[in-house]
Amino acid sequence: MAGIFENSLLRHKTRYQLLATVIVNIITFGHGVGVGWLSPTLTKIQTPDSPLDFEVNLAEISWLGSMLGLGSLCGNLTIALLIERAGRKFCLYLMAVPYACIWILIYCASNVYFLYAARFLCGFTGGAGYVVVPIFISEVADSNIRGALTSIVMLSVDLGILAGYILSTYLAYHVVPFLAIILPVAYFIANMMLPETAPYLLKKSQLSAAENSFNYYRNQRNAIGEETSKDNFEELRTAVLAQQTRNSTPLSYKDLITKPALKGFAASIVLSTGYQFSGVFSFINYMSDIFKASGSIVDVNTATIIIGIVQIVGVYTSTIFVDIVGRRLLMLISTMGVGIGCIAFGCFTYFAESYDLSDFNWLPLVLMILICYVANIGLIGIFFLVLVELFPVKIRSLATSISVIFLSVLVFGTLKLFPLMLHYWGISITMWFSAASGLLTFLYFWLFLQETKGKSMIED
Repeated sequence: MAGIFENSLLRHKTRYQLLATVIVNIITFGHGVGVGWLSPTLTKIQTPDSPLDFEVNLAEISWLGSMLGLGSLCGNLTIALLIERAGRKFCLYLMAVPYACIWILIYCASNVYFLYAARFLCGFTGGAGYVVVPIFISEVADSNIRGALTSIVMLSVDLGILAGYILSTYLAYHVVPFLAIILPVAYFIANMMLPETAPYLLKKSQLSAAENSFNYYRNQRNAIGEETSKDNFEELRTAVLAQQTRNSTPLSYKDLITKPALKGFAASIVLSTGYQFSGVFSFINYMSDIFKASGSIVDVNTATIIIGIVQIVGVYTSTIFVDIVGRRLLMLISTMGVGIGCIAFGCFTYFAESYDLSDFNWLPLVLMILICYVANIGLIGIFFLVLVELFPVKIRSLATSISVIFLSVLVFGTLKLFPLMLHYWGISITMWFSAASGLLTFLYFWLFLQETKGKSMIED
């Protein structure tokens, strides 16, 4: 019971850490809305009653999907250049502008290039957010709740995806932007109350500001607990100074080829490749098309919304258990579950071509619920938490940025190819390919992935 209370997010000491996490995740929620908006909208704009004055073909649809990856790549590169120079807070502010532009472009779209630009900026916001938001949270959170707070990143994205599914399914095309543009305004204003993180301020030798930030995020505003707070701050300051002493030599390529660094990069490559090649992110973007191809009797938009709810339940599950059972076990369950689920989905659609399986037309929805649930308890839900914790402190910011850049290249490739694979290979082979990727990732994690629960963010 004491352990549960210790990990509570609502303790007096950690309330402002939770508040900060909620505020910075307004933008990840917004990114999710932009991602979820696409799937039902593709169904709308391919009908004779399209709200747009132009048509889109298969090639343009694949570009619409993949522009997210290109935007993410640019967002990664931008934040990689700015995060240590300008700080975490500046990078958080920066994301509000491109996100607002997404909905202006969608509303004003007169040709497909407006939609390309909007998807590009949606990717930019996500690519930037996936780098800076986990780092910001990891630096303000206590170690015993860091996993749970960082998991809220993907919970927010999934909530946004569900909202995007619902809004674009039930509201007119031109109404959605009016609602969604409220998010960047609220995000920008709310961020004004949050100070820069204490570890970053200490690196910049801003001792007084760092102590104020440390006390703010630990809710120490009076004499009660002040002595303990000072002791804890001195521990942080000593750890940061020791880290700076160890890392006093400029970062060089040799730091990137040490044994711990190479092990981190190897794990991050497998993690990113498994995430994308297992298809779980592509499923989210093209969910309506998948259900249409599977022959499911459930209305495609209704099924898509159900999957959105399942994703939230999955990420919430990971939020509860990530600091209890650890990262490794959740990743093993997740990759194994995705592999088995995709094999079963592919087998159903394969045999449905030769046999009458109309009595089992509910099965694609059930299997996709299983796939998305287990994907979200690990592979999606704690992806960025594990990624940040894989690397040594000295190269963590750079290595995380490099890894997310690699992920963005994979996002571009998989989202570009997925609709073409569905069209030319058929859904069965596409799902079996995803299954093979998931199971190979499981094998690597089982053999090599180290547990990182409780790992310090300022010491190796």
